[in-house]
Amino acid sequence: MLTLHHLNDSRSFRILWLLCELNALYGTPFRVIKHERTKSYLAPKELTNIHPMGKAPILIDESCDKTLAESGFIIEYLLRHYDTQAKLSPSDEAWEDYAFWLHFTESSLMPNLVMRLVFAKIVQKSPFFIRPIVKNIQKGVEKSFISPNVDKALALLNEHLANRRYLSGAGQGVFGAVDIHLHFGIAQMRKSGGLPDKWVYVHNWLAYCESRPSFEMAQSYE
Repeated sequence: MLTLHHLNDSRSFRILWLLCELNALYGTPFRVIKHERTKSYLAPKELTNIHPMGKAPILIDESCDKTLAESGFIIEYLLRHYDTQAKLSPSDEAWEDYAFWLHFTESSLMPNLVMRLVFAKIVQKSPFFIRPIVKNIQKGVEKSFISPNVDKALALLNEHLANRRYLSGAGQGVFGAVDIHLHFGIAQMRKSGGLPDKWVYVHNWLAYCESRPSFEMAQSYE
């Protein structure tokens, strides 16, 4: 049995969705233990009792008594041990696209989105008499650094998806774990109003990914 310690509104959704895919494809059993963020939007302290990092996702593979952390690593682990027919894993021909977009997610995209979130939280928590100053600093960083980098990332992604449905695979692409991996960050941008309509192919890709029954199943756990 696979047990996922899931935190709402976090990268943990990647693993939840992948588990739903594996369940649909192979009947892989799993259970979900839900955790809620604190009022400070942090992970609850009880996660530290499960893994020293104290962050979600945390996956426990009871078949071999392993406790795993880090969403990217957990995805690789699940593909290696549970995607027995390689339906969500890249073929040899698709590996370069798969590997690039896997690393793009955590190297080029997510650090900028996290920085944007942190600055927003700093502004919210600032005393009212210095909030205008902090807000101006936030706007400066957003304009000079965050927005240009996010726009470059989205432009590259939009171009890649112009003639395909999914990130890797022959022809129009084949849905795989890398789509799940990247989806979270892009969907969060859309949720916050930060994904303009001009990125047409990115929006189309989101729609293709979210049309899968496994996505709806994963959302039911949120």
